[in-house]
Amino acid sequence: MIGGKTMKVIEMNEMEVAQTPHQVDVRKLISYKDATIVHITLEPRESLKMHVTPVDVCFYVLEGDGIVEIGKEKETVHKDELVFSPAKVPHRLSNESENTFRFLVIKTPTPTEETKIL
Repeated sequence: MIGGKTMKVIEMNEMEVAQTPHQVDVRKLISYKDATIVHITLEPRESLKMHVTPVDVCFYVLEGDGIVEIGKEKETVHKDELVFSPAKVPHRLSNESENTFRFLVIKTPTPTEETKIL
C-alpha cells in the first residue's frame, strides 16, 4: 500500500515541474522505498547533463526518438523501448530531433544518496 490506500492514480500534468540542474521538464510521479518514477520531457535540442545515479535506472520511451549515452555507449532509442542503466555509470539523454521526446525514469530502489552531475 502507498499512503494508506491500495490504489493511487497520479495525473502527470498535475505534478509540479521539479527544479533540477538539468533545467528541463522533470516531474516526480511517485517515490517510495522500493522505487522512484519520474516523467521527463525533452523538447527539441534539450538534453540532460551527464550524471551518475547511485542506483540502477531504466528509461522507458513514451514519445519520440532520443539519444541515450551510458558509459562509452551511445544509441538512438524510440517509442516503446526500455533501456537499462546500471548504478554509478555516467549517463545522459538528449533530443536532437525536431519533435518532443518523453520518457519515464524508473530508479530502483529509491536513492538515499544524491545524483552527481558531472
